[in-house]
Amino acid sequence: MKKSAIHIESISKRYAEVQALDQISLDVEEGELFGLIGPDGAGKTTLIKILVTLFSAEDGKASILGMDTNDSKASIRKIIGYMPGRFSLYPDLSVEENLSFFARAFDTTMEENYSLIQSIYDQLKPFKDRKSGALSGGMKQKLALCCALIHRPKVLILDEPTTGVDAVSRKEFWQMLHEIKSQGITILVSTPYMDEANLCDRIAFLQGGKILSIDTPSKITGQFPWQLFAIKSQKKYALTEWLRAWEKVSYCYAFGEYLHIAFSENAIQMNEIKEYLSAGSFSDAEIVNIPPTIEDTFIYLMENGNSR
Repeated sequence: MKKSAIHIESISKRYAEVQALDQISLDVEEGELFGLIGPDGAGKTTLIKILVTLFSAEDGKASILGMDTNDSKASIRKIIGYMPGRFSLYPDLSVEENLSFFARAFDTTMEENYSLIQSIYDQLKPFKDRKSGALSGGMKQKLALCCALIHRPKVLILDEPTTGVDAVSRKEFWQMLHEIKSQGITILVSTPYMDEANLCDRIAFLQGGKILSIDTPSKITGQFPWQLFAIKSQKKYALTEWLRAWEKVSYCYAFGEYLHIAFSENAIQMNEIKEYLSAGSFSDAEIVNIPPTIEDTFIYLMENGNSR
């Protein structure tokens, strides 16, 4: 049985009238890449700030490698790497100066742990003398990751690291995370992007300060209870209205050019769907049976009030 690198037990946090976290409990295993998935305002950043000892919880407790986040702040900060949601390095320092600064702050050197960051830093080397504030979004992201890793932390905690960067940089970043994980570092990463959930070993869905579900991505999608269809028509808005008016439809949402729909009767026949579409003059409609996505499952869990 694997040990817990991060243990969270009944954590709650409130800001005035807003309940940011409500009895959150979860464990992240050593060596795991764990994702906190949810929209803005779900409570992801608040939970992360409690774990990195910037906030204190009002109720409950949390620990990193057995050390309490309230009682062992200094010790915890030595063994974690933290990358906040906003770029927080020194914009007037060069790439190399930022790295050297963070290495000294952790009483180490770039050379001592260079093997850990080499594959990432190699991409930054051509810009090592450039001020970090002048870097592109993707390069800022790579520099921030290097600075978070410069002291070879045992646990890496990242708050929405791919927000605001292009699709190619997002893909590269996740490849880097898997390389870091292969070196035995536990990773906790938050993201609002549902497609990134599939890149994690396990995920927790957060909404409104509560956990809707915790499991592997494949088991999460297995919680979607209905047969799912994708329908496309040139008259998308009218199609949406027509389908949502059908009493047998229990789920209907837009996904790009398609609508994803499910029915309260799981045994519904394709012919019956086509007849209903024909009655609404949607002769151009294309319909296919599809597996549920992470986003489909999140919407279902959110609407049905499931939490744990």
